Amino acid sequence: MLKKLYRKEWNPNASIQDFPILSRKVNGKKLVYLDSAATSQKPRQVIQAITGYYEGYNSNVHRAVHKLSEEATDAYDGAHEKTADFIGASGYDEIAFTKNTTESLNIIANNFALKLKPGDEVLLTRMEHHSNIVPWLNAAKTRGLKVKYAEIDPDGMIDLEEFKKMVTNRTKVVSVTQASNVLGTIIPVKEIAEIAHDKNAVVSIDGAQSVPHIPVDVRKIDADFLSFSGHKMLGPTGIGVLYGKKELLDKMEPYSFGGDMISEVTYEDATWNELPWKFESGTPNIAGAVGLAAAIDYLKEIGMENVRDHDEVLTKYTTDRLMEMGNVDMYGNVPANKKVGVVSFNVKGVHSHD
Repeated sequence: MLKKLYRKEWNPNASIQDFPILSRKVNGKKLVYLDSAATSQKPRQVIQAITGYYEGYNSNVHRAVHKLSEEATDAYDGAHEKTADFIGASGYDEIAFTKNTTESLNIIANNFALKLKPGDEVLLTRMEHHSNIVPWLNAAKTRGLKVKYAEIDPDGMIDLEEFKKMVTNRTKVVSVTQASNVLGTIIPVKEIAEIAHDKNAVVSIDGAQSVPHIPVDVRKIDADFLSFSGHKMLGPTGIGVLYGKKELLDKMEPYSFGGDMISEVTYEDATWNELPWKFESGTPNIAGAVGLAAAIDYLKEIGMENVRDHDEVLTKYTTDRLMEMGNVDMYGNVPANKKVGVVSFNVKGVHSHD
């Protein structure tokens, strides 16, 4: 039986009622959804917030003074502030909205590709999602960089002593996931940041699987960049986040041009808007930002400590039951308190599609 004392009052069973899709039946049976690592379902509060925007104050932002635009702008800017608070950023100007984690990671890689020199090193790990590999491989081709990979042990964990040996004076960027999308392993990113910063390397963290599941404070872990997506944390698709330390974002060039990222433009030249707007060209995903803000409100109401506790309960329960079966191989055998709610396994003699 699943039992857990949560750190603040919360009833997980009651939360199920907030998700309309979970009342659906598939093949005559109650829907059980186990694919949240790909995209999470949305609570009614998020759906209503998005509908409320379109029905009540649909308008563009930052470019009009009528009532609807003022309301939309307040909601859009407020979403930046809520996101900044959620991850412990210093302010909303360190939060740029993108399409998703992948786009955020590409922005970082493409920008640093312009700054790095042939022979400079980028250090990744063997457990990265390809969205945190391919942008750096492309940067390496265009700039003559060297991409290196820190190995993982048989249990799916990073050996910090071995990792430390791989960070050299040529290492300019360390880009790692905080939680593996395959093994669920939670990586000690604070310690990794300390190692990287000792060599003056910049640290970029893929938070796609961590931000929805564990409390994340970018200042405590000293992340230079953090990327994550709204759709994996109960929010809508099409909205992502690029967090960056202000002093680094100030030095970065925009990656897309036109619309709200412009401060002043003539036929001969243009200047860029202040942070974070210089990274948000054109009409942004306003409804997505409204939905993301509602998702953050929902998660904060539950409490990220409770989300983390619940993850541990489900992960341990699932792992224990699978191991009792005898015909199952498990991968990433770290304790439930060192991973998010991802369990990788293989049933002997049975094809994975079955």
